[in-house]
Amino acid sequence: MTNKESKLKTKNEAGSVEIEFYTDPLCCWSWALEPQWRKLRFMYRGKIKWRYRMGGLIPNWNSFQDPINSISRPLQMGPLWLEAKYKSGMPIQDRVWYENPPKSSYPGCIAVKAAALQSPVAAEAYLRRVREAVMLHGKDVSDWEVLQQIGEELSQENSDLLDFERLQQGMGSQEARKAFEEDLLQVRLHNISRFPALTMKREGEGKGVLIVGYRPYEALEAALLEVAPELEPIQHTTDEVEYRRYWGSITERELKEALKQETKEHPMSD
Repeated sequence: MTNKESKLKTKNEAGSVEIEFYTDPLCCWSWALEPQWRKLRFMYRGKIKWRYRMGGLIPNWNSFQDPINSISRPLQMGPLWLEAKYKSGMPIQDRVWYENPPKSSYPGCIAVKAAALQSPVAAEAYLRRVREAVMLHGKDVSDWEVLQQIGEELSQENSDLLDFERLQQGMGSQEARKAFEEDLLQVRLHNISRFPALTMKREGEGKGVLIVGYRPYEALEAALLEVAPELEPIQHTTDEVEYRRYWGSITERELKEALKQETKEHPMSD
């Protein structure tokens, strides 16, 4: 991500619709939603602003229970990730749950909050890298050394975006942990039991809409326009080179979504 691209992304701060995105670095359906979520942010940039709430999906495997999907241990998570891969078209290394299973999503959540201490743009870029590390490369993102390595690589690419020493300090700080605890509190207050979950509302207003789970782009856009019917997209993407340059790291599925190419996609999933 270049400095110019970072500045472009900060334009969301002047938007008229606020979006809170409840997610977790180990949520396969959040990764599956990236093509639609990225497209929405690209097309309505400058008209929406967003923040990420870390959901703490897996505290540890002694306490984790997902009765809907019958998951209580790492090996059982693999088939769910395989399903997300099939339904969304996003590349996912489901074998991580057989070969190198993360022990908890809490370290990743705290690390994202540590990046957020520098800026929302840094948090977004770092969260994306953590997702890529586990979803594309099968890394154990419950390991603090892995999380630090991700931050160091991002900082080496763009030190203006992320200061690695500050990130390291933030990972061990009470400030980052308190920010994560505040996110967990908001998850409980809003009764969020599934990820991803997005709340959308006009800036300064209390009422809004809630979208839960994996959804097609049209559902995200419809929810946005329900909140602010007058909004119009900045532009429709038809330039592959422009879209690749804007995001930097991108999957082919994300590109297809932006260019409106045909893809097999199911509208709902857990």
